Order: sequence, then C-alpha cells, then structure tokens
Amino acid sequence: MHRAWLALLASALSVASAQDSTHPPGWVVIPVTEYGALRDRAFPIEEKTKPPAVDSTLTRVDYDLQIDGSLATGQAKLTVDVLKDGWVRVPIPAGLLVHEAKLDGKPLSLVSEKGGLYAVFSRPLLTGGRAVLELNVALPAATTGGEERLTLPTSPSGITRASVTLPREDLDIKVAGGILSENSGTGGLSRWLAYGRSNGSLTFSWRRKIEDHHVELPLKLRGSMTELVSLGEDSTSIYAEAGLEIAQGAARQARIQLAPNIIVNQVSGAMVADWEIKSGELVVKFLEPVEKDVRFVIVGEARLPREGAVDVPLLRLLDTERESGGVAVEVVGAGEIKDVKAQGLERADPGELGQTVLSRQSPAMVAFRFRTMPAPGTVPTLAVQVARYAQQAVLTANIEEARYRVLLTTDGKMLVQARYAVRNNQRNFVRIRLPDGAVVWSSSLAGTPVRAGQAEDGSLLFPLTKSRAGEEAQAFAIEILYLVRGAAWSDKGRASLDLPALDLPISRTGAVVHYPPLFHVSAEAGAFRMQAFENPSSPALSGDASGQAEVRPASPDQSAASQAATQSLVDQYKARIETRRGATRVPIGVEFLAVGPSLFLVSELTAESHNPTIQLAFQKSRKGGVK
Repeated sequence: MHRAWLALLASALSVASAQDSTHPPGWVVIPVTEYGALRDRAFPIEEKTKPPAVDSTLTRVDYDLQIDGSLATGQAKLTVDVLKDGWVRVPIPAGLLVHEAKLDGKPLSLVSEKGGLYAVFSRPLLTGGRAVLELNVALPAATTGGEERLTLPTSPSGITRASVTLPREDLDIKVAGGILSENSGTGGLSRWLAYGRSNGSLTFSWRRKIEDHHVELPLKLRGSMTELVSLGEDSTSIYAEAGLEIAQGAARQARIQLAPNIIVNQVSGAMVADWEIKSGELVVKFLEPVEKDVRFVIVGEARLPREGAVDVPLLRLLDTERESGGVAVEVVGAGEIKDVKAQGLERADPGELGQTVLSRQSPAMVAFRFRTMPAPGTVPTLAVQVARYAQQAVLTANIEEARYRVLLTTDGKMLVQARYAVRNNQRNFVRIRLPDGAVVWSSSLAGTPVRAGQAEDGSLLFPLTKSRAGEEAQAFAIEILYLVRGAAWSDKGRASLDLPALDLPISRTGAVVHYPPLFHVSAEAGAFRMQAFENPSSPALSGDASGQAEVRPASPDQSAASQAATQSLVDQYKARIETRRGATRVPIGVEFLAVGPSLFLVSELTAESHNPTIQLAFQKSRKGGVK
C-alpha cells in the first residue's frame, strides 16, 4: 500500500515539473510561503482590543459634613468612571462609617471583603461610563490639648473637596494636607471649604480664638525718620526712610508732616496699602493693624533755590512719643555748602544715619540728627548757604585737524601720507587702525622718527606727550606713510579709498588725491566734498616732516610737456621702489611724491573709531584730465 502511494506521488511530481517547463508567457510562479505572506497583507486579521488595566477609577470625592460634639455626619459623593462592560468593584475610602449607599439615587448594598468595603455594580458603557455613589457617613472628631481635629481618609481620587459646618463662631482654623478656600462665620455657624491632595489625608483643626485686648489699649509708638536731601540744579530730590515701633495698641496708619513745597511721588513698603495728602500731612494707611513695627520709604521732590540761602524741608512723624533719625544734605553738581544754621538738631557724621546716607557720602554733604531731649516747643529747622560754580569742560585729547596725501596708480596701489595735529592733556596713547593689508614705510612723532607699538588687534599705538599742569596743551603732529595694494583700474569704474581709523574724534579733515593723468576722476557724494585747495589751519601741520610747506596740488590742465615730466618722475619712483624691496627694516624719512593731477576733498567731524572713506568714479581718456 505504501509503495503504491509513493509511486503515485512520484508520478504527480513528474507531471508538475513537466507542466512548469511548459508554462505559457505571463505566468508567475512563487513559493507557497511568499503567497501566504502576500495574502496576509491583503486581508489583515483585525487585532482584538486590549482590555483596560483597571475596571474603574475614582475621579472625585465630595464631602458635606456637619460637626456636632465629637461626631461629624453628612454625605460623601464618590464619582466613579467605569472603563469596561460588566460588573466592577469600587473600594470605599477606609475609615468611613457608612449608614446608607445609593447609586444614581437607587439603594445599593456594600460588600465587605478583606477588611474593607466595596461597591459592586454593573454599568454598560453604552449608557454612560460615569456613576455617582452617594454615601451617608459619620466620622469621629478628636480633641487634644484644647484643639479639636477632624481627619478625612486617604483616597486615590484626583479631586477631594470637603465642606465642613460647625455650630460655633470665633474659631481659629488650620488645614493640613490641602488648601483652605473659604472660611466664613455667620448666624452662629462656621463654614469651611477646603481641597485636598490625591493619596493624602485632609485634616481640619480648630480651637477657640483667643481675644487679645492688647490692641484695644491706647496707641503708643516711637518713630524714626532718616532723610536725604539732594540739592540739584533744577530740582531737589528727597528720599526718606520711616519706621514705627509700636509699644502699645495697634497702628492702622501713620501721619507725616510735610513742608509746603514738597511733592510726594511714591510711598512704598510691605505693609503700605494706600497713601494720601491732607492739609499738609501725608497719611499712610496699612494693610492691617500693625502691632509690632513697620517700615516704609517716601520719595519726593521740591522746588528750591539753585544757590544762596536754602531752607531744607524736613519730614516729621506725628503722634510719636519719641523720634530719632536725622537729615543729610548734599549738593549735586558743581557747588558746595558754605554755611549752616540748625535749630533742634545736632551735627552728626553721615555714617551715623544709616547705609543709605553712607553710600552717598561726599565732601559736599552735611548731616544732622534729631536731639534726644529737645527743649519744649522747639521745632527743628535747617537752613544752608549754597554756592554754585560754573562748570568747564576739560579736554582730554583731540585731533584738531587731519591731512592726507594720496597717490593712486592704475595697478591698484595707493601710497598714503597721513598727518594728524593732536592736542593732549591726559591720554597716554592714540590707537590708529590702518586699512587691511597696509604696509608702513615710515612714521614720526612731532618731527622725530619713531617706531609705533602694536596692539592685539593689529592697530598702531603712538605715545602722546602731555601738557604740564596749568598750561594749555600744545598741538603736535603724528605722521604715517604707508602703502596699500588694491584692485587694478579698468577703463571705467569706481574706487573706494579707506583711510585710517583713530580712537579720538577728528574736528576737520583735508585730503589731496593724486591720480593717473590718463583718467577722468570725480568724487562721488559722501562724507567728503570737493572744494578749492586750502593750506592746513593747524600750526602743527604747516610743514611736512622735513620742515617744507605742503605742496599745492597740480592743476588738472597740464600741458604735454608737464605730463611727460610727470611720467618721468613716476618711472624714477618705480625704480626706487624696486631697489628698496629687499629691506628688512622700516625706512625712516621717506618723502611723498606728489605727481599727476589731483583733487582736494574736505570733511568735518569724524567720529572716533570710524574709517573715513573717499568714493571716486574714474574713466579712461585719451587726453587725460578731470571730467
């Protein structure tokens, strides 16, 4: 039998293989495993939804309790969210004595299991997954050391709200494990509303309020007033720190006597509720009656004479048995206090009046303190004699004039001679930042060759000579000759000439720009403007380093012979440059070659650390000259 089945299976496989070799075009043959995978993807099997981890959850617990003696009775509402169909079991918070239970208004029997109470019910999800359990409960209230306490049991609910009513008033209430939201007492009843935390107990504790008759006694207080008066040019500022120390009773407000010319701008302090001015008095109201001490600050101003006799406005605390503190007066600006007339005050050191006065201490300040035992009927007054002085500006350093001579070539090279007339009183160095890629050929200070220092950013540092005390600063010259390589000129275009930036302001600037004769050159609108040539106005720039006068720029209308001579000078200049390229030291005393037609440009008031820039437009011409 088995041999017959094997023979039949072998013949079937041979027929299948023969059919595979004779499949017509368009057929696809795949293994059975791949076919099964494709079928599963085409007809996926829906996965069953996983059941929730819990059957139900306790969302909210609301207590409404009334305390009578040592027992609190009332109602507890448990809001339950059911998460599955069928029967669920909800635990009742431990510690509750339940008399009756209802589910959505219908009676419900509770089940006791494993030492706890449970509510078991069935609620289809299609009719709503939320249920409300109403429980009539009772809780014991404990008494310890004159304090009564009610503790609500721990529950896993997200919200626990408790309303407690007690048939007594004048109670001090405290809540632990939550927040007291409402505390009211009317009609012989006290009602408290509090919210507890999840998985925590909520405890109410109360005791009879102890009446303190101390606040009903007549008010007795001591005060301190520390005042700082700053006499300015236009107005006088007043800053005062006031303090009250209550010896008996409770202070609901403070009264401060004001001078007629004082304007109060602000009163600030932790206990300050409001303030107002009535009949020349400043009344400061507190948030609640103060039984110990309180401090606040008064900020104001006054219109007083700028100089001469000045009556200093004093702030005085009223209704005090004793007043301490004092007043300090300072002069703001160029001036001093020449004479002082004080009554009911004692001269004091500014440091005795506190840190605020000590931090502002200056030579032009006088300080007084109130006398401890003033004579009867003595009113403290203070008058000072103020002398003012005219303020004069002190010049530390300035570049009163800058002069530049620039020689341009068609291959983009620019030779610049920069000369500055400097006046100095206090500065030690002047910082000069040359354009990027500039190579210094020579430098001098007041006609003497010097080698400038170099800052971290590559700027040059030139030492400055200072004038003697009491003498006017004399102007001296700083000169720098440097070369900059730029882009070669085409037949037509624009060129931007960047000049050095100094860390001092420059009052006026003049620049003579020499350019190749075969080009028309004009200055574009910018910081510089064209005008007729003028010699330097500063005596320090009346001659160059060799004592020769500055060469007047050549007229653009040159003859052919003049142009030929200019070209010869340019060739000689290039030959001299080639012979100096191997030098390793900076040459001293190199002369500037002023050749070719030129423009004269001027500028005013160059800011410190600013690179002045000259914008030019050029165009090649067969005859040359200025366009």
